[in-house]
Amino acid sequence: MQTAVDDDQVLHIVVSAQIDGVAALRLRPGLALTGIDAHAALRFAPGSDGLQLSADNRVEGLRLATDPDRRAIFNDTRVDGFGRLVLRHLNVAGVVQLLARDSVAGGHVEAHDIDIEAADARGYEERPKGYGVEVVPGVFTLWNQREDHGVVITADLTGLSAGRAGAPVRGSGIFVGGAGEAGGRVVANRLETGAVHSDGGIAPGTPDRITGGVFVVSGAFVASVRNHGPVTTYGPNDMVLDNWGAVDRWIVDGEVTSHGPSGIGFVNFGSLERLEVNALIETFGQGSRGFNVYTGTVRSAQFERVVTHADGAVGIQISQPVGEITVRRGIETWGGTGDSLVKGVVVRLAATALSIKPGGSARKIAIAGGLITHGEGVNPLELHGAIDALEVSGGLTAAGGGFATI
Repeated sequence: MQTAVDDDQVLHIVVSAQIDGVAALRLRPGLALTGIDAHAALRFAPGSDGLQLSADNRVEGLRLATDPDRRAIFNDTRVDGFGRLVLRHLNVAGVVQLLARDSVAGGHVEAHDIDIEAADARGYEERPKGYGVEVVPGVFTLWNQREDHGVVITADLTGLSAGRAGAPVRGSGIFVGGAGEAGGRVVANRLETGAVHSDGGIAPGTPDRITGGVFVVSGAFVASVRNHGPVTTYGPNDMVLDNWGAVDRWIVDGEVTSHGPSGIGFVNFGSLERLEVNALIETFGQGSRGFNVYTGTVRSAQFERVVTHADGAVGIQISQPVGEITVRRGIETWGGTGDSLVKGVVVRLAATALSIKPGGSARKIAIAGGLITHGEGVNPLELHGAIDALEVSGGLTAAGGGFATI
């Protein structure tokens, strides 16, 4: 294998079987590596990274396997740019990590139908920071770390999956980001995912670290995000869907589920023009809210239904001005008052169905199916900001009682 990689006359290597114990390989610029059928696989030696890309490489139709905490696919940051990197129809054990840093000053990434069945990104300690927390990178990471705003990485990303139900990847799942608002950018036409299951493995009570099942980080500009499959997180501070970047349209077709404490279904800190959630958002951990807007804004958001099951788990909470919010089948919470992580600080919250905090406002909120709370003394509606037009059909129900009567 190494002989073929080193031969300057070879432009395309075809793998026709499983090859075990492979040492880390670097693909020189322009070299393609593909599999001939479903049996084509490279299993890298224990303790070794896997396939290092340089520029204008194509990798297709292969299974690539390293230890879970090693990089199955990564890039040489000493080259001037990615050129056009193409990853297609890959089954992966190990981390996929593409970084624009050092000498990399541009390029384009195509990644389609990448299934990461097992990986652990928790050991990669370079982490973006903001809003009082740091973000653990993903088992699929595309990250422009260059401080120069003129360095742009373009991308088209579809069919990205990670983990299995009950066997999540560790760290974040799918992570796409730039170097903050003033630094290098990732500009993606599409970011589309299949099923994603992730567990960040964050110690309970850690206030300043989070992960995301699908995370668009500051400096990323995405025209269309679409979650075709379910996205599920399992641990403390594991956001399911999180936006710190700028997204034109985000469509959610699969269920959004959080099992750990302080794990929000969808949280927005960036700019989001249009959000369409066509499936249930459901959270089970203490302080795990359904939908939050803390910073930035959302112009339009549509939800099928939002349900939470623990103390401090607000259904929908708005802390910034937003446009229109519509819920088709109601918001329902089953908890009382409890701790929740807010911008790196643990605070006490009641599991209110709809909460508009000071500084929050909306042009219009329309809820069909009602606002229902089951915790004792928990109001269905908390209004400390302004709503120009509020429509609730199905009523406001505080099923848990606990209110004094006069």
